[in-house]
Amino acid sequence: MADDTAAIEADAPVPDPAPDPALDNGARAARRRKLLRMLAIVVVGIAAIWGVWYYLTQAGRVHTDNAYVGADSAVVTALISGPVSEVRAQGTQAVKKGDILVVLDDTDARIALADAEAALRQARQRYGQAGANADAARARVAARGADVSQARARLRDADTAVEKARSELARREGLAGTGAVSGEEITAARAALQSATAARDLAAAAIASAQATQGSASGDLNAAEALVRGTTIDTAPDVAAAQARLEKARLDLDRTVIRAPVDGIVTNKQVQGGQRIAAGAPSKAIGPIATAYVDANFKESQFRRIRIGQPVELVSDYYGGDVVYRGRVVGIAGGTGAAFSLIPAQNATGNWVKVVQRLPVRIALDPEELKAHPLRVGLSMEATIDTRGK
Repeated sequence: MADDTAAIEADAPVPDPAPDPALDNGARAARRRKLLRMLAIVVVGIAAIWGVWYYLTQAGRVHTDNAYVGADSAVVTALISGPVSEVRAQGTQAVKKGDILVVLDDTDARIALADAEAALRQARQRYGQAGANADAARARVAARGADVSQARARLRDADTAVEKARSELARREGLAGTGAVSGEEITAARAALQSATAARDLAAAAIASAQATQGSASGDLNAAEALVRGTTIDTAPDVAAAQARLEKARLDLDRTVIRAPVDGIVTNKQVQGGQRIAAGAPSKAIGPIATAYVDANFKESQFRRIRIGQPVELVSDYYGGDVVYRGRVVGIAGGTGAAFSLIPAQNATGNWVKVVQRLPVRIALDPEELKAHPLRVGLSMEATIDTRGK
């Protein structure tokens, strides 16, 4: 019995000694420190990697989502007044430069063109008539010169006749004392002298009259030549003025067809068929999306390193983040939007609060990218300028 009890006690398991609390806490603290060191190494590594990535890709980049697509829209206006006979381009329609947008009724313009053509022909006729008048006046001057020559010849004949009559009278008066000449012959000789003298005076008066007529003809010639002197039928003032009116009439006829001045999208259509529009009235606007740009409004604190020519990355909600546009800074506005607003802010008030201002930056886009992914005026954009770029 005693042997059995001893065997049972020998086979029973020996209990473990009680754990030491101090040793257990030390092991856990060591493991915790190891984990913290590993976590710190991981955090430092991640921070280092992020720092390198930020320095290589993000350092020197300024970002704004206050950016919008803009374009120098062309407002299409009618250059002449008239009723609209046809509207060929509707809103949202894409057009090319030179495409017909609106056609005006050209009846009045065609009548004005015909009238201008007739006026030009009439001016040419008047110029030809003025040249003919000058030739006729020149012939009259020559004829009056011949009349003066004839009058002078008659005066010379009259002078000869007077001298002959005076000589006859003197000879007869010398013979009167001898009785060889009768008193009747002396009287006849005196009458002949008086008649010759009167004829001479008449010839002299004829010369003055012929000279006066010649002077009048010369004046007519000068007046006629003044209309054609130094000109041709194409450079005469009346003909040139008529030609200008004809060109104006042709231009007005061409302007009855209103064409697109640029490539783009038709917007803001304001004209309908049958409507009468006045000269200068806007009919449509065309947004040239192929030459669109972006105006990005950056905070004044971001302009420390922004320069013209720096590269820009842009993203639009229109296409999402998959489409990235690459542009370039081409200009910086001369003032903030608040400075040029209709009612500028008055900061000299007692309740003034400083507000960070924004300054517009003009960004040019790549035409090829715009062609591949067209934008629309007014769309919002996100712009990021790499200020490290030159």
